Amino acid sequence: MTDPIPPKRIFPEAKVDAEAAKHIPSSPQTEDPAYTLAFQDKDFLLRPDLRPVRFQLELLKPELLLDEQKIGSTFVFYGSARVPEPAKADAVLHAARTDKEKLIAERLKAKSHYYETARELARLASQVERDDEGKRHFVVCSGGGPSFMEAANRGAEDVGAESIGLNIVLPHEQLPNPYVTPHLSFQFHYFALRKMHFLLRARAVAVFPGGFGTFDEMFELLTLIQTGKVRPLPILLYGREFWERVVNFEALVEEGVISERDLDLLTWCETAEEGWAKVCDTYACEDEPLRARS
Repeated sequence: MTDPIPPKRIFPEAKVDAEAAKHIPSSPQTEDPAYTLAFQDKDFLLRPDLRPVRFQLELLKPELLLDEQKIGSTFVFYGSARVPEPAKADAVLHAARTDKEKLIAERLKAKSHYYETARELARLASQVERDDEGKRHFVVCSGGGPSFMEAANRGAEDVGAESIGLNIVLPHEQLPNPYVTPHLSFQFHYFALRKMHFLLRARAVAVFPGGFGTFDEMFELLTLIQTGKVRPLPILLYGREFWERVVNFEALVEEGVISERDLDLLTWCETAEEGWAKVCDTYACEDEPLRARS
């Protein structure tokens, strides 16, 4: 006699009941919000009491989708959303009216060449082969916005690779740049969860000139490594002239609030090749070295 084969499940999937709920006859009871399925009740899900659930959802959704796409590790790009690409830098300068605006525009233009550096670094990172399990590594991941974030996603697209964008809802409109792979484009409500997803799969991070957001992301990563919460990974700091003007790293050592060896967490870079060489050197002693597609 053939062995019986039990069904995979005996309860209907949630999506089945969700569809069935659309066709329930109208009555005072069924029209009341209390009758709405909990997972379809947006007003319920947006209650302050449900914040822990929203945290969990925002953690789970990207995690599950990235796992399904076999993304084993990422190369994260941080940097300003305000620095123009070289082709648009002159237009920004031309639009300046006051002396102060012209000075700022000139400084933005001076940093614009890093757009192409970020783009080239992303090209290099995007050419690593899948591993034996079919997982992708050093997949480019940015905040999904303009400027250096756009350059990173654009560099991946240049070589036919997919890339990730982690956007966040802001008071002013922020759309994903056109180079983010659509099914790897995520939107967040919580900064904390967004920053967690930046680092969960990160195996290298490139930091380009930026403002408060870039500072926040970079110093949080440095703190995590300094305190032993995260294993050290390459942190490539681009634009030494900019960074040493806005942050006195040596003064932190002199004041005794960090140790000198903490400065070794940073790798100063100016070219894409320098940065990629540091990543390759870092992981050359792993079980299997990085393999670039020919």
